[in-house]
Amino acid sequence: MKYLLMTYGNQEKWAALSAEEWPAAIAAQEAFNTRYRESGELLGAYGLGDAAVSRLVRRQEGLPAVSDGPYLETKEYMASFYLLDCESEERALRIAADMPWADREPVELWPILHESPMAG
Repeated sequence: MKYLLMTYGNQEKWAALSAEEWPAAIAAQEAFNTRYRESGELLGAYGLGDAAVSRLVRRQEGLPAVSDGPYLETKEYMASFYLLDCESEERALRIAADMPWADREPVELWPILHESPMAG
């Protein structure tokens, strides 16, 4: 079964890390990515741009109407997401708990209930 893991962040969190801490944080995340990519359970890992560069898109009269976004009620925004393919929810929960910093920040785990087939 496939699962989506999501992490959240904000500028305050990123600024709290010193320049000396960033290499270790990135290395820990890459070790996580490598471990689960090699097991075949990590299908993709994606870090997102800052909320300041995101956009909201609506359709008006058939054309895109674009505005700055997102309009958040909180200071947190999605920072990254990971696509897993695991044998069970228990395994997906174990992988989520293995995410670097999961002892300090929650990781959301969402089951993927439907996948549209891609033309091949």
